[in-house]
Amino acid sequence: MTRRLDLAMLLLLTFSTGMVDAIGYLGFDKVFTGNMTGNVVILGMGLAGAEGVPVLRPALALVFFMIGAALSGRILGDIGENWHHRTTVIFSSVAVGCAALSIYVAVVPDPEIGLAGTIFTSALSALMGAQAAAARKMKIADVTTVVVTSTIVGLASDSRLAGGDSTRWVRRFLAVVLILIGALAGAATLMLNQWIGIAIVAVLVAAATVIGHLGEKKKQTRAEAADPVPSNA
Repeated sequence: MTRRLDLAMLLLLTFSTGMVDAIGYLGFDKVFTGNMTGNVVILGMGLAGAEGVPVLRPALALVFFMIGAALSGRILGDIGENWHHRTTVIFSSVAVGCAALSIYVAVVPDPEIGLAGTIFTSALSALMGAQAAAARKMKIADVTTVVVTSTIVGLASDSRLAGGDSTRWVRRFLAVVLILIGALAGAATLMLNQWIGIAIVAVLVAAATVIGHLGEKKKQTRAEAADPVPSNA
């Protein structure tokens, strides 16, 4: 049951990543802050001199994503695949960071322009890197929260049409659909104001953190009830 809660939490984060990437790409000069594959491709085209394709922000986003992932990995250490209090720390930090960035975007004039936009995309990429590293530690197959390419490959190659048994097709399908709907939602929030989408992401990450944390608490409670500590009396 706990792993199902973990899966639900990661699917929720997959939706929020769709929002994040839509906001970064459409609102902040074609930068992916969650999907680094997209950034690498954009960076390659930009370095080739393609007109209107940025170089600085995708490059910095890639660097800061790696920094965020490295720091997250250092904090988490060898905790195994189960939820840990350090996992709560990482996801809580991502939620607080996104909330702070929503305030930043709300108060800074023209936050998408110049240095202000570069700071935003770099900081958000670091947060997404930390999130991705924490999600990877949990080892929920086919759900990384930041990319669905391998998920789509698995969905197609293991399908009955391909002669497979459609293993884990529900979670794979949900991951693809949720990142798609998340991108749609993120693009829609840009019609209102840039800060709104990031604020929603902060709420979603906070909700995912609560789901995961409470799920692990319930697991610990059941384990203690099943194996009580002998009394010394």
